[in-house]
Amino acid sequence: MIKVEGLTGGYHEVPVLKNVSFQVAKGEMLGILGPNGSGKSTLLKVMSGVLPLKAGTVELENKAIKMYTSKELARHMAVLPQLHANAFSHTVRETVSLGRYPHQSGFFSSWSDQDEKAIQDAMQLTGVKVYENKYLDELSGGEQQRVFVAQALAQQAKVILLDEPTNHLDIAHQKQLLDTIKMQATENGLTIISVFHDINLASLYCDRLLLMENGAVKIIDEPHAVLKQKQIESVYKARVSSYPHPEQPKPQITLLPDLGHSQKNSVITKEHFSISDDCVVLQTKMPLKTISSAVVNAGSGWFRTFVNRHVPADYACNDSTNEMYNYLEMKGFPTSDTVGMMTAVQTKDVVIEEYHGTFGSILIAVTAGVGNAVDVSKAFERDQKPYVGTINTWIIVNGQLSDEAFIQAMITATEAKTKALQSEDVRDPITNTVATGTSTDSLLVAASQKGELHPYAGPITELGKYIGRGVFECTTLAIKRYKVAKGM
Repeated sequence: MIKVEGLTGGYHEVPVLKNVSFQVAKGEMLGILGPNGSGKSTLLKVMSGVLPLKAGTVELENKAIKMYTSKELARHMAVLPQLHANAFSHTVRETVSLGRYPHQSGFFSSWSDQDEKAIQDAMQLTGVKVYENKYLDELSGGEQQRVFVAQALAQQAKVILLDEPTNHLDIAHQKQLLDTIKMQATENGLTIISVFHDINLASLYCDRLLLMENGAVKIIDEPHAVLKQKQIESVYKARVSSYPHPEQPKPQITLLPDLGHSQKNSVITKEHFSISDDCVVLQTKMPLKTISSAVVNAGSGWFRTFVNRHVPADYACNDSTNEMYNYLEMKGFPTSDTVGMMTAVQTKDVVIEEYHGTFGSILIAVTAGVGNAVDVSKAFERDQKPYVGTINTWIIVNGQLSDEAFIQAMITATEAKTKALQSEDVRDPITNTVATGTSTDSLLVAASQKGELHPYAGPITELGKYIGRGVFECTTLAIKRYKVAKGM
């Protein structure tokens, strides 16, 4: 649909754009990214003919744009610039109607039902129909922005160039607007080229991204190939982290500020734990990066309070998560900042040990009961209601873990727990084979994210060796205490 080849040009004798080349197909949405001054807006202006090009070509449907008259070009290409010389005496309807000018034989002399439908549809799609008879100066900046997007849609061009279309919009209207634009590209075969400052929005909505650096194309590819951490850090000169979106197969970027946090109070010790007949509690002054299979706040996040609560062996509840939330609130634990687990084991029998190595230190806390032990390889043969988890394992690391290290720490801990069950000859009571755990075990790994970075936590590393040793020793001792308590 549109082809840019060797584009060089801009405002001054020294061109802003340097040999820019790319193509965008019908129905495709391309996002243009880059730091301030990288040439994003200039590229759109040269493509639309607002600024002259010194070299190269811009072709629209296999025809150079310089071969179109201005009105012909407007029928094929709509442009939403970053800044507007607003005629505030115009109403919303009048402003959107200007998008139909390229289709008129004279200025509004041939207004048709098709023209009327085009502006009504555009106002409806962008949510500005309600302001139809209001003047632009009566609207907020975000509302004005949506009006100009409506004007571009009313133009019904097959190519739309947008310069920061979500500027001034709140997140709800950003989503509404980009949903609309993306739908137009998909359903009506429009070609959308848009400049973005918001990298994450560009990733979510665009089929491909063009990353610019110093007026040249750094890379053009699908979002997962463009938004690589080192590449973004190199171009934007800022520390970032990349992670997957929770619903879409698209990467997202998080800025990592350099705030110079103090290392004071960053070391967690056994003294931070409190033990009662009701629960085991760890409370820290700083939030810990956590991944867990808890009842409350499972998954990953940052938390300061960790609770392992004792419940009766016959505990039964239709909504254990909600009941656990109520328990935490009753006890005065902030539910937004607390990871909550349950165990049928007496919490006073918890085993908590501290381990020190050249890497720093870790703490292991285990409550373990084996009344509902299960051999996971034989679990498919069982048909029973789940019990409250009886082996709960916490691993607290005074150090910084990579995402990979968090996962490896969980694997290492699970292997060590299984070895402890084997060592104690704990058996699945149904199959009489060696148990690998209980039916609803729970595991938590938390790290201060201060100090030394640990990229790995497998048993080949010093950290992994201490996790393996610690979980094995603590689980073994916790099982022994359970057996003594049960008279086994």
